[in-house]
Amino acid sequence: MNELLQFLKLSILHVGYAKLDDTWHYENVISPFVRLFLVTKGNAKAYYTNQSFDLKKGHMYLIPSFTYNDYSCDNYHEQYYTGFFEEIKLGMSIFNLKRFKYEVEASTADYDLFKRLTEINPNKSVLESNPQAHINNTLIDYNNPVPTILNHDIETQGILSILLSRFVKPSDIFSSKGSFKGDLNKVLIYIAKHLDEDITVARLARYCNLSSDHFSKSFHAKFNITPSKYIQLKRIERAQFLLLSTSDSLKQIAEKVGLNNLSYFSRKFTEIAGISPAKFRKQQLNL
Repeated sequence: MNELLQFLKLSILHVGYAKLDDTWHYENVISPFVRLFLVTKGNAKAYYTNQSFDLKKGHMYLIPSFTYNDYSCDNYHEQYYTGFFEEIKLGMSIFNLKRFKYEVEASTADYDLFKRLTEINPNKSVLESNPQAHINNTLIDYNNPVPTILNHDIETQGILSILLSRFVKPSDIFSSKGSFKGDLNKVLIYIAKHLDEDITVARLARYCNLSSDHFSKSFHAKFNITPSKYIQLKRIERAQFLLLSTSDSLKQIAEKVGLNNLSYFSRKFTEIAGISPAKFRKQQLNL
């Protein structure tokens, strides 16, 4: 599993230092990028991954991409913050491979790293506190990049990697059980690469030189999810990203994630995300 991490790419979107008061109160926020922040003064509250967090001074917090969250501040608090895309190879996510904590106590080095991250990325602070607005503006900026300094890009990648590593739990998210002795991780890459095509269990089984039954049992034993369900989740996850980062029509997005029937796409999206694709886009990008 760890050999895939050499292909981990972290692309910074924004970073800065914020002073926030009781107007910092939003519900059902979701972004296609990872959010990470360090509270330096005061306190606030957040709810995500079915957990409530008291955002305390001297602690760092991680919010994975495509995770609904609520947050609020009753009085006042200050924080370093950053947002970034993360990807392993062809659309895979580190959150599919590793288990994560969502709160850690910050070290002196963490403060220094955030300070340095803001110094070498001086033009990436968030100007709009409304989350829907700054998510939209961030994606616009990402799709229209400005020239950067190479050594700062390399240093930024390193700092983000260190900060993200503070939240990784020791064990992989997937079980090592399973009767297939080949590398099933390659199947995840294959799925990501061909997500816009008709991917069947039989096709994946042939790719592994296994019978469909043997492949399905091995996949479920290792990843604790059926191949079909995994494919569905990845299709909807990519659709969420495209809904927020492009102006493509629902039909175009459905085709790009391998669900050419618009009605079926909308039904599966609603089933998994709990909201229709049209309402999802409107809710998240309604300025």
